[in-house]
Amino acid sequence: MNKIFLVIQREFMSRVKKKSFLLATILVPLLFPAIIGGMVYLAIQNEKNKELEVIHVLDESSLLKFEDTESYDYQLVEGPLDSAKARFSKSDDFALIYVPKIEVDNPEGIKFYAHTSPGVNLVDGFENKIEAQLRDVKLTRSGLTEEQLEELKTYVQIESFNLSETGDEKKSDSGVTFGIGYVMGFLIYIFLFAYGAQVMQGVIEEKNSKIVEVIVSTVRPFHMMIGKVVGVASVGIVQFLIWMVLMSVISFAGMAAFGLSMDPAETAQMMQAADEASSVQSNAKVQEMMSLINDIPITKIVLLFIFFFLGGYLLYGALFAAVGSAVDTPADAQQFMMPIMMPIIVGLMGLFMFVFPDPHGTISFWLSIIPFTSPIVMMGRIGFGVPAWEIALSMVLLVGGFIFTLWLAGRIYRIGILMHGTKVNYKVLAKWLMQKN
Repeated sequence: MNKIFLVIQREFMSRVKKKSFLLATILVPLLFPAIIGGMVYLAIQNEKNKELEVIHVLDESSLLKFEDTESYDYQLVEGPLDSAKARFSKSDDFALIYVPKIEVDNPEGIKFYAHTSPGVNLVDGFENKIEAQLRDVKLTRSGLTEEQLEELKTYVQIESFNLSETGDEKKSDSGVTFGIGYVMGFLIYIFLFAYGAQVMQGVIEEKNSKIVEVIVSTVRPFHMMIGKVVGVASVGIVQFLIWMVLMSVISFAGMAAFGLSMDPAETAQMMQAADEASSVQSNAKVQEMMSLINDIPITKIVLLFIFFFLGGYLLYGALFAAVGSAVDTPADAQQFMMPIMMPIIVGLMGLFMFVFPDPHGTISFWLSIIPFTSPIVMMGRIGFGVPAWEIALSMVLLVGGFIFTLWLAGRIYRIGILMHGTKVNYKVLAKWLMQKN
């Protein structure tokens, strides 16, 4: 056990002393807010500097109204479609919308012409605009006035609550839980790749430098593999905790600089003092959002993140170490990387395809239970209120999973780490697995 600790200490110290570790640890918490802030600033500037787009409208139906907006200047044109297309093609204007004589119940034949392919959201926006106007036309033909049409429009906002077995209710928000799940799952995904690759690269370098031949004379290969995997994992945990502290400090400093507070009552009072008459609804929304943020179980999420990061990393880190011990160069490792990477990719894709649409569905459940995908998927489900027994089952199976992969990888590592110049394939790996001595 003492020798394993020495290997862990060596791996940890050799990495935290590198300039790359210090730069990444300090710059990442600064870099991400800077990138996000820069993108927001550019988006605002782009919207401010956006030129007014001219759109030609040939409406043969006389049913629709195209009113100018801050973004679009609609110019009505007349004549046949071919003439309108010819005029538009010679101009630098943005688009041409053609509306033939249509039936309100079956509006077919509407066309959108542009010099380049438009964005999906742009076309969807025009479709919604036309659909809304045709709906109003139908209602008007039924004999309703404009005032009655406005009265018919109803806006609904559903409040979401989590109800416990004891009857206690707590307000929830799918947007907040979506954000938590995405960030936590994506971080696990990035960490598994980044630190797993570090283990594999380190094993290959030590194998080629012959250092490992000296180390294994005093330390058993299996113990050395465990020490290397755990050592790199400890570096990742330390780095993550430092990031959390720095990001918290930066967040509080940024909010203080803008005169904001994490206390919902203080935030609402401050905004109300600024504009008592017009900000009542805004204050309520801000206070509600702050309450949701304050209700997030940060401690539970951080602890579960650390556990699933460690569990997932130990599971995959052992496999990365086994691959590194079996090959002589990173290029030789490519043939063995796909089977390791596929479950990680499946876990990330499962977040978007199954967890976010239906976090408590059957597929979401099994993806969060199977050890090879559970580190990513379970962290994606945490924000949606996963039952305690599911979390416990996932944790137990993950522990069993990384114990099994450590044993499996150890049987490859003990032989592969001392082999040089051997052409390794899956048949050779299977032979090493079955070999007793």
